[in-house]
Amino acid sequence: MATQNEILDTAKDKMQKSIASLRQELASIRAGRANASLLNGVTAEYYGAPTPLNQIASITVPEARVIMVTPYDKSALDDIEKGILEADIGINPANDGDNIRLVVPQLTEERRKEISKKVKAAGEQGKVAIRNVRREAMDAVKKGNKNDDFTDDETHALEDKVQKLTDSQIKDLDDVIAAKEKEVLNG
Repeated sequence: MATQNEILDTAKDKMQKSIASLRQELASIRAGRANASLLNGVTAEYYGAPTPLNQIASITVPEARVIMVTPYDKSALDDIEKGILEADIGINPANDGDNIRLVVPQLTEERRKEISKKVKAAGEQGKVAIRNVRREAMDAVKKGNKNDDFTDDETHALEDKVQKLTDSQIKDLDDVIAAKEKEVLNG
C-alpha cells in the first residue's frame, strides 16, 4: 500500500526527471551559437575502445561561435576528428595539429524554423511522459480507494493534488520549451 505522500512524491520525482531529460535533449540541439553540450554524444576510438570525447579532450568555447577541442593526448587528435565526423553533428572539424576547431555556422531562417519544430516535438514528448506519470499516479489512487486505503474524500483530494502537480510541471516544461525556441529563433 502506497501512502498519499508516496504517490505524490513518486509522481513529482518522475515528472521532474522527464523535464531534466528534455533539458538534456534540448541542450544538444544547435541554436546557432557554440555550446560544448553539442559534443555530449560524440565518442572517439581511444586505444581501441569508443570513449566519450569529454574523457579524452578538453572542450571549451573561446568565442561565441567556436568550440575548441584540445586532446589530453596529442596522438588521439586524428581519432577525435574522425569521431566528430562520424557523429554527424553538422559541423566540419578543422584540425590544426594541436586542437580541433568547430565553427558553428549562422543558421538560416528556414533552418531555425526546422529546429524550432524539433524543439516543439521534443516538448510534446515530454508532456506525454508527464501525462503518463499522472495516469500512473491516478491509477495508484484509484487502487488505494478500491482497497479501502483511502476514503472517497481522500481519493478526490489526492486526485486534485496530482492534477495540480501535473499542471505545474507542464507549465515548467512549457517554460523550458519557450526559452529554447527563443534561443533558436533569435540565436
